[in-house]
Amino acid sequence: MEAIGTGAAANVSSETAKGIFHQVKRHIRYVIFYQKFVDKFEQKHRTLIAKRTSVQQDVDVAERNGEKIKADVLDWRHRVDEAITEKEKKVKELEVKATTKCFFGLCPNIKSRYQLSRKAEKDASTFDELIKECQFERVGYPDVAEPIIHTDFEAFKSREEVFNDIMESLKDATTSMIGVYGMAGVGKTWLVKEVERQLHEVEVKLFDSVVRAPVSQIPDIKEIQDQIAYSLGLKLEENSPDVRARKLYGRLRKEKNVLIILDDLWKKLDLEEVGIPFGSQHKGCKILLTSRNQNVLSNGMDATKTFAIVDLDDEEAWEFFKKMARDSFESDEELRSTAIKVAKKCARLPLALATVARALRNKSLFVWRDALQQLQRPYLEKSSSEISAEVHSAIELSINHLSSEDLKQIFLLCSLLRRVVRIEDLLRYALGLGLIKGANSMKAARDRLLKMLSTLKESCLFLDSKSSNKEYFDVHDLTYIVAKSIASKDNQVLALTEEDEDIVIDWPNGESMKECNKIILQHPSINRLPDQLNCPQLFLFFLFSKDLSLTLPDNFFKEAKNLKVLDLTRMHFSSLPSSIGLLTSLSTLCLDQCNLGDNLTIIGALKNLNVLSLLQSDIKIVPKEIGQLLKLKLLDVSGCTKLKTISADVLSSLSKLEELYMGGTSIQWGQPNASLAELNTLSQLSTLEVQIPDAKAALEDFFQKLQKLERYKICIGKEWGRFRNYQYSRTLRLRLNTSIDDLDHGIKKLVKRTQDLELDELKGVKIALKELTDEKRLSHLQNLHIQNGLDIESIINDRNEFPRLQSLILQGLPQLVSFCSQDKIDATSLPQRELPLFGEKLHMEIYKAGESTNL
Repeated sequence: MEAIGTGAAANVSSETAKGIFHQVKRHIRYVIFYQKFVDKFEQKHRTLIAKRTSVQQDVDVAERNGEKIKADVLDWRHRVDEAITEKEKKVKELEVKATTKCFFGLCPNIKSRYQLSRKAEKDASTFDELIKECQFERVGYPDVAEPIIHTDFEAFKSREEVFNDIMESLKDATTSMIGVYGMAGVGKTWLVKEVERQLHEVEVKLFDSVVRAPVSQIPDIKEIQDQIAYSLGLKLEENSPDVRARKLYGRLRKEKNVLIILDDLWKKLDLEEVGIPFGSQHKGCKILLTSRNQNVLSNGMDATKTFAIVDLDDEEAWEFFKKMARDSFESDEELRSTAIKVAKKCARLPLALATVARALRNKSLFVWRDALQQLQRPYLEKSSSEISAEVHSAIELSINHLSSEDLKQIFLLCSLLRRVVRIEDLLRYALGLGLIKGANSMKAARDRLLKMLSTLKESCLFLDSKSSNKEYFDVHDLTYIVAKSIASKDNQVLALTEEDEDIVIDWPNGESMKECNKIILQHPSINRLPDQLNCPQLFLFFLFSKDLSLTLPDNFFKEAKNLKVLDLTRMHFSSLPSSIGLLTSLSTLCLDQCNLGDNLTIIGALKNLNVLSLLQSDIKIVPKEIGQLLKLKLLDVSGCTKLKTISADVLSSLSKLEELYMGGTSIQWGQPNASLAELNTLSQLSTLEVQIPDAKAALEDFFQKLQKLERYKICIGKEWGRFRNYQYSRTLRLRLNTSIDDLDHGIKKLVKRTQDLELDELKGVKIALKELTDEKRLSHLQNLHIQNGLDIESIINDRNEFPRLQSLILQGLPQLVSFCSQDKIDATSLPQRELPLFGEKLHMEIYKAGESTNL
């Protein structure tokens, strides 16, 4: 032990000695090699002086050119001057001492040499750091006048979140291009100007430069270049587009951080053609864009993020309207009441509110009344003086800019309907009017229409429905005003909507109606309808009346033989007008929510009919004459609660039928009526909604040939009610009083493609999905609802996967002990466990023994 201790002590002593030796060696070198340290100091000193002189020359040139000197250049120059003055003086003093000998001149002054060497080394290092900092590409910047930015921005509460999101995105190093979109007049330019203003005023600058240039519908590249160049203090005197672009490109590359705001894009802008470096070319260059069309930003410009600017809420709109009108009506209650109505007609758009309010500011009551009357004017008016020329022209430009005439006609048709529009209704009208060309099936037509609607939404001409029901969309108020002006030119349209229900009119005279091609009457207050329509050019007639006493004369359609689309909603007929039978060109007939009486046989004469909708009408029977409609592609009798009979062989006669809607009916299937087996004969059927009250009917083998269904809502069993889950295109509901084993095998095949699966009252089943499907991966299933299974112990037999499942509801399963029969997992413990069988977060509702877990 003593030897070990002695050895350890020796090692420690050795290491200590080495450390002391290195310290002594380092200090001794300051004395021995002192001239080397002084020489290095002198070298760095000369280099720094040269750098300082070079920078000063650049500063002099910049100042002669009227430029301002950059702050980092001024700071560096100041620190260099201080360092040179201080270090020179101190080193010279030490140098004098170091050359003075001690001991009567016989020995060098060791202490002074040591101090000089250490000081020279330290100061040389300081000089070296200053030399390295001298990496200025430019020492000055143009003394450009600050942009004039109006400070009358309205800080609407509804805009705060988007504004803050934009500001945060500008700070995000991973975001290089940001887009802001919204319809004309919504305040996009206003918002980005406020972004520009705040970026100029903020103490800690995000960008060295912020420049803005309008783009417009037909971009003037030269003008855009000039706008950007001017803001940077750059003169572009060259005529060559390429030379100008390269010069601007080079100038922007010299900016460490720059924001370029390009306002009002209508289509993709070639940044390279303008001379704007972007992305990997210059990561310090960010771009903020505005457009009416989201697609221009997302796809055309490939923006990293896009933000929608929507209209104001009602309270904001009214407060802003009052401010713009300077409360000039507050002292007069009648004037104030009229002003409220006028404000509502401005569509909650800042531009419209501001222009209308300013136009009517301090005006008399009769002027306000006249303005309101213009806003409520029926379509046959040729003028569009309801709104300012600025707002009107902006929106009309958007409409005229639509890529095709069919798209424009779809837009105008939607705007004429004036209500929250059901996509399915629009499809049926558009097909009848021939607005969806080249689509050889209902599926193709629907896809084409959805694409067109998407384009219109991206252009901010349409809005998503404010309800959760995605089957609808909204038409913007201001868009409608401009659209009705366009559509009503040359007396081609007569349209009265629910907004005009307080306007009582006489039917227009015959001459003015001869050129009319569309008549749309929604809740109109009309003294009376004419005995006969004198409209030989009429293609569409739509009547939706609240007046139960309103009747159609028997010869009403006698002179409207070119009619393509006829929609009579909520009408009461003892029998249909006989003149309907003359409409041999009719393609779409909608008699929704009507009292139709018993005689529908006249419809059988409409040989060119493609779409027949009797939705929620009071019919009790679909007569055999409907089987004569050999061109029929769509038949809708859904919600006809009194419908019990479809005549035998009617369905099988409709050989071109692609879509059949029979949900919410009480049809009695089987002889002597139509049988479900007739569905097997419909080779083109792609969409089916059907309720089969008697589960035994589902035991037959009639679903085997329906595996090509693209969309279906099939309900087997009693008292399911109407289909409500509109977000799912493939729904299957089973309420059985028999074993699953007895089910038609075709039904089981449909399960693997089902999105919405509901199972009720499964008899003698312990593993809910075991007998229903052999599939290990139900890749389409999004909603699973199982209830009232008295014998169910688990849901699946094996590790089935549900990668898209979003909602799981388990209710009334008293014997349930696990989700998977191979894992005895208590059902109530499911939420705490990460299950590999689910691909994403899941909403669960599990009810057991009077308790529930809702996640």
